[in-house]
Amino acid sequence: MQMEELYFTIINGLSDGVYFADLDRRILLWNKTAEVITGYTTGEIIGKACPDTLLNHIDAQGTPLCEVGCPLFSTIVDGKQRRAQVFVRHKEGYRIPIMVHIFPVVQAGEIIGAAEVFTRGCSTTYEDNLIERLTEIAMHDALTGLPNRRYLESFLQYRLDMYNRFQRPFALLYADIDNFNCYNNDYGHEAGDLVLMRVAEGIRDHHGRNHLVGRWGGDEFIGIYSIASAEDIPILAEQFRGMISETAVMYHSNALRISVSVGVTAVKLGDTAASIVERADRLMYRDKKKGKNCHSVG
Repeated sequence: MQMEELYFTIINGLSDGVYFADLDRRILLWNKTAEVITGYTTGEIIGKACPDTLLNHIDAQGTPLCEVGCPLFSTIVDGKQRRAQVFVRHKEGYRIPIMVHIFPVVQAGEIIGAAEVFTRGCSTTYEDNLIERLTEIAMHDALTGLPNRRYLESFLQYRLDMYNRFQRPFALLYADIDNFNCYNNDYGHEAGDLVLMRVAEGIRDHHGRNHLVGRWGGDEFIGIYSIASAEDIPILAEQFRGMISETAVMYHSNALRISVSVGVTAVKLGDTAASIVERADRLMYRDKKKGKNCHSVG
């Protein structure tokens, strides 16, 4: 028996679930106990990136770990072992608690991925709809239904970690609704809330897999976008501005026109979450001075 076959036989005989993911979080090993615990077969998991599976790990606070706080990805970045209790979605649709132990896999002095060993935390199962509702409450804005500031901050830090570890660029968009106080002052706060909800509908209609857009606070929105190069930045800025300018709100017999000022910037070496947000915010306010309903990039 070859050593590789021997190792795989031993891993398949363990009473714990085991999987290995490479630097792109693509799962390359999924043992028999992992199949038993989750209900997903090797054929359904192998070759997929963690976020593309239906496992959808969350923590006790409802954080969607595959998107914004993946402990396995953190181990790939810093090489530290981690232990945590998380909830995973079983193939039959309910949630089960699992205890995970994650450690880096090193070859020739370089981290090539991470392995996770997991066990059932207890025999209790949880209704998936209930867990999903708790996640919505924790990570989404109550008025608009968009990702909230907590969600955006977590996702931004995740993208910064990806940039620092793998040099994968992204851009941050900061948008502010023009003359928003006029809606509240002239028509009342109900009109202002309606404007925010209509803007959110437009954002959801233009949702993409490689970006996250949410409500930062008040009438401010932040988008975090994957980009191939700096040439993508003015395009996405204009697309967002144009999308909002096409939004019309009927409030009783009044047609309310909406526009935004937008600032967009690409991540730079040495950026922190605070520095990239502040730079995009500054660019956005430069738009306000130019006459609003426009964008600035930098």
